[in-house]
Amino acid sequence: MYRVLMPVDTSEERALSQARYVTSLPDASESVEVHVLFVFTDEGGDLPREFEQFKSASRIGSVRRATEYLEENDVDTTVREDSGDTAADILDRAEDLDVDAIVLGGRKRSPVGKAVFGSVTQSVVLNTDRPVVVAGGESS
Repeated sequence: MYRVLMPVDTSEERALSQARYVTSLPDASESVEVHVLFVFTDEGGDLPREFEQFKSASRIGSVRRATEYLEENDVDTTVREDSGDTAADILDRAEDLDVDAIVLGGRKRSPVGKAVFGSVTQSVVLNTDRPVVVAGGESS
């Protein structure tokens, strides 16, 4: 079984692009197992404070949409969630699950935007020895 970690943010378009890539892998329905990961962050404002008790990755639209697409294409899918530092959580989860690859969603940014805001993608690519695929890309 080929294990893939697919961290998603709140963008349904990026999540679907990632899911499309995963389903395009050879024999995906028979030999790929994907772990869809959503990391809740304090500064991200993913959910209003009054909904903290209901915080669940399966309630996030991008997670639901990507999971539906993967399941429609018969890919073995598990939803996972974490909270804290997105890049560190992705790297830790990849290690814990001993995945074969990490599939990230691309985001088009200017060089200044990368310098000012940092990049989860860049951090993951630079700090793992696992293959990393950046699928798609939308303007932010």
